[in-house]
Amino acid sequence: MAAALIVGLSILTLINYGQLKEARKELGRVAAVPVERCQSVKRLVQVEAGSAFGQLMKQAGVNDDDASAIFAAAEDVYDLSLLRAGRAIELTFGRDDGALQRLSYQIDTEEVLTVDREKSDSGGERWIASRAPIAYDVSVRTVEGEIESSLYVAGLKQDLDERAIIALADVFQWTIDFVLDVQKGDRFKMIFEERSLNGQYVMPGAVLAAEYINAEGPHYAFYFKGASGEEGYYDDEGDSVQRVFLRTPAEFRYISSGFTTGQRYISAFNMSTGHRAVDYAAPSGTPVRTVGDGKVVFAGWGGAYGNKVSIRHNATYTTNYCHLSKILVRSGQQVSQGKTIGLVGSTGLSTGPHLHYEMVRNGAKINPLREVFPSTKPVPENDRSQFLAVMEEMKKQLDKE
Repeated sequence: MAAALIVGLSILTLINYGQLKEARKELGRVAAVPVERCQSVKRLVQVEAGSAFGQLMKQAGVNDDDASAIFAAAEDVYDLSLLRAGRAIELTFGRDDGALQRLSYQIDTEEVLTVDREKSDSGGERWIASRAPIAYDVSVRTVEGEIESSLYVAGLKQDLDERAIIALADVFQWTIDFVLDVQKGDRFKMIFEERSLNGQYVMPGAVLAAEYINAEGPHYAFYFKGASGEEGYYDDEGDSVQRVFLRTPAEFRYISSGFTTGQRYISAFNMSTGHRAVDYAAPSGTPVRTVGDGKVVFAGWGGAYGNKVSIRHNATYTTNYCHLSKILVRSGQQVSQGKTIGLVGSTGLSTGPHLHYEMVRNGAKINPLREVFPSTKPVPENDRSQFLAVMEEMKKQLDKE
């Protein structure tokens, strides 16, 4: 019995040994399959404040000839002397020869610059520069909320990126003043894009549709780009939500002095004067933007107004921006709606940092908070049917409980 057991174990051992030899042969065959080796090495160069392109390239081991050739090749596409601190340059080198093959730089949130070494027709080498959209992965998200104190706080409670909250406010900036008009119980809903890269969330994308409900009822905005190429935000009737003028010329804390036709006493200067303007209290240095397209007809010292900018928008309207700490435009310059024209200050006859804002219609100063401004161009007629189809689908999603 013991002998039989020993013989059985011996046979089993031989069988297992044979299987092990076969397995080793198989592993040998697998190991013999060539593995493709990465042919390049990438290196990131951080752009610091005050860094020059040539200096960064030298620190990264790029020779002067390549650095100069890359700078020249990119010149007509993007000026590499405008590198922004905090961003990075990605350099790709050949693994075997160590030669630089490509330079990549993210210009902004939308585009990337690429400069590649290529063979020229003459047999030599040259650098070719191009800029292209960043290939984000885009998903669509729907969020809604109710106002208790402000749109900003309500958005944060819904785990919204603050940039998405600002984008929503920007969509309605012509019709809703999110400092003065917002009331507790107002509701909002938005459908928007979220952008990711390599599986990591990066930033919010475009607002595709939005609804804001207040005491006046629902306000809608739908993004649309038609076959004609015109794009923008439109309401459910196809009218542009953009108005000829913005509701406010600056981000402000509160209105320190409203529009009045009578006299008011200013104790700091022991004088009485009318105030046919709106004063927006804001920290010194807050950007001031033009409320509409137009031409700067005055930019300089305005006596009691301090540093002053006047913009003529058309034959009917002119706006004045006063007590600025700094003027950022010049007389005769054409400006577009939303452009920063100066900074809040307290120059001239002023008791503290604020923007004194005047609107003049046909030569008479009017209250800009009570003026009803027309919208800009509606959806082009040849795009209207396409817009209505897009709008109705988005509106169903917004109205869905």
